[in-house]
Amino acid sequence: MADISRKASAHWQGDLRSGKGTVSTESGVLKDAQYSFKTRFEHGVGTNPEELLASAHAGCFTMQLSALLANHGHTVEDLNTEATCEMVKDGAGFKVSAMRLVVRGKVTGSDQKDFEEHVKQAAEMCPMSKVMQGNVEITHEAILE
Repeated sequence: MADISRKASAHWQGDLRSGKGTVSTESGVLKDAQYSFKTRFEHGVGTNPEELLASAHAGCFTMQLSALLANHGHTVEDLNTEATCEMVKDGAGFKVSAMRLVVRGKVTGSDQKDFEEHVKQAAEMCPMSKVMQGNVEITHEAILE
């Protein structure tokens, strides 16, 4: 039995190019959020799986980093992570090839080298990173402000 279980759902109508869908989360933070071919492969209004993956990774990684820094006696004032999910053609389709993390932090009691070490450790430890390890190139940049 799982220690934690979270649900999300997707609904789709129509074919790939002209169809449309919605995604929702159990918590209700996403409720019938629109997605489509245009939101995924062009720049339409709505979300897409890669954007959601990037936001999940950014959130997970940032929480993990906060915990590591606090456990080592640092005071986290502010952490901002931008995650970029990259896809490449893969045969007839696409695959997620890379996740690029850039984190900016204001942390009392840390210097650039220490911050970089914690960022590296958080990038290896967070559950979303673990899902991707071995399948997706994960890079990280640490900027201590």
